Amino acid sequence: MNICPLCNALRTIVFYCDQCGEKLKDEGKLTDYFDDYSPYMDADVMKMVDGYAHTRKRHVCVHLFHCRHCDDDVVRFIQE
Repeated sequence: MNICPLCNALRTIVFYCDQCGEKLKDEGKLTDYFDDYSPYMDADVMKMVDGYAHTRKRHVCVHLFHCRHCDDDVVRFIQE
């Protein structure tokens, strides 16, 4: 079984904004924002509808990061 190190607080990964260089805030899994029930659904099931073709096969978790300085949202793929 593969698990996301960010979702499970096993590791901290820091990304910086490409626009302004500020530290990005991890807002969690992108699929958690699909609807009210998405955070409670099975992660592998949600990977089939996340909009990225190979997330399930390649064992990556799609996270949304936000820059508070320039209000930019960035998607990053986290290896499970």
